[in-house]
Amino acid sequence: MTKIESIKDNRAFQRAYAHGKYFVGPVLVTYVIKNRLGVVRVGITTGKKIGNAVQRNRSRRVIREAFRTLNKEIKPGYDLIFVARAKTPFVKSSEVQRAMEQQLTNAGVFL
Repeated sequence: MTKIESIKDNRAFQRAYAHGKYFVGPVLVTYVIKNRLGVVRVGITTGKKIGNAVQRNRSRRVIREAFRTLNKEIKPGYDLIFVARAKTPFVKSSEVQRAMEQQLTNAGVFL
């Protein structure tokens, strides 16, 4: 299993938005960009369009759980940004996991 860190600084988010590849689905948007750190870094974004605080927190929990099941298969050295969409708080983590798995496969970050 590779080490996973969370992205907290705005500069890393802006770099991924500006220069990373993105993959769009109905429940999730994924931004992928290489880093030089040799670890997987993950950031989760939920905007106010998602809903109130309860729905935004649920979206983050669902995305975090979906990623937890897939993190063993991801190559080290990538920054991953997951952006919740309007449907995210209303679906189960298994549906988010399927979307995430498909997007990460298209990005080529699986081992």
